[in-house]
Amino acid sequence: MMFASCGSKTTKMGKEMNNLSFNQKQAAAMSAIACYEAQGDQASLATAINEGFDAGLTANQIKEALSQLYAYTGFPRSLNALGTLQKVLEQRNAEGKITEEGVEASPMPSNYNALEQGTEVQTKLSGQPFDYKFCPAEDYYLKAHLFGDIFARDNLTHADRELVTVSALAGLEGVEPQLAAHVRGARNMGLTDAQLLAIPKVLQERVGKMEAHRVAVAIQQLGVRDSVNDHIASDIYVQNCVDLKSSWRRGEPNTAYAQYFIGNSYVSPYDGGMVNVTFEPGCRNNWHIHHKQVQVLVCVYGRGWYQEWGKPAVKLEPGVIIEIPEGVKHWHGAAKDSWMQHLTYHKDVQEKADNEWLEPVSDEQYNTLQK
Repeated sequence: MMFASCGSKTTKMGKEMNNLSFNQKQAAAMSAIACYEAQGDQASLATAINEGFDAGLTANQIKEALSQLYAYTGFPRSLNALGTLQKVLEQRNAEGKITEEGVEASPMPSNYNALEQGTEVQTKLSGQPFDYKFCPAEDYYLKAHLFGDIFARDNLTHADRELVTVSALAGLEGVEPQLAAHVRGARNMGLTDAQLLAIPKVLQERVGKMEAHRVAVAIQQLGVRDSVNDHIASDIYVQNCVDLKSSWRRGEPNTAYAQYFIGNSYVSPYDGGMVNVTFEPGCRNNWHIHHKQVQVLVCVYGRGWYQEWGKPAVKLEPGVIIEIPEGVKHWHGAAKDSWMQHLTYHKDVQEKADNEWLEPVSDEQYNTLQK
């Protein structure tokens, strides 16, 4: 590999461990790297690693972060991420790009005691002594290995490691209590409020809205406030961004057909004539008829309704496929309390095929479906 000598000195254990060693661009890149590692998204991780190198992160800093994360995301994802790092380094080497190797961790002193060191670090991070009496073995692993052996490696500071941990946990569902604890711990380990508030903004821009929302809520619970973070943490932010939980993009406002819809809808075209249509809660299209063509709906997210004239409504849920015969009067849309997305395309299309738009689905008709 082509490595340049690193001019920065090794961070020694002591007061400096409570400072973030990354500049703003490096911290942003490391947040994205950690979050993509947690999600197992190797393609996006490779991009984030390259951006990290371009921002001045060293190979050993990224390697150390990905190694640490095995304790939070498991060996498989950590090893996969390290493999991606290795491929990125090989590619950069082949392209003649200079990459700093960086410093390695200092050797442990002869009197090093992992349990003692880890207990001290964990107490500072938690803000008070912590003993997991329900599972003594787990308590030992946390103290002696995670907060002892791993946190004692001084090529990342304690503040660096908490930035990495918070960003990774933001990428996982169902670990909000641990995320909140580490947001508090990050503050205890030296991250400033400004550095904490930068994390959700970076994740919103580089990774996704749900990841940003999770960490913004945890920061807000800590009592750290600013207008951008409060917005990301808000329920309105969640309600207005269906792509928080859906893997299908919301697309652009459906302005071309807005006159035929009650409520807001969005469209995202794909190759081959297929379109993803997103309906906000309560949104539905007018009664309409497809002439000289058959429409197919594939529900991919949320809950909604499909109804043919004179027949009971059919529930739309992920995996439900509706084939609408030519000439049948019908409508479709979201449930009153849920976003809904469906893919749609036409088949058996004949010459002069078109759509005939009819009357709206009244509130009286629609509201009977919510019972």
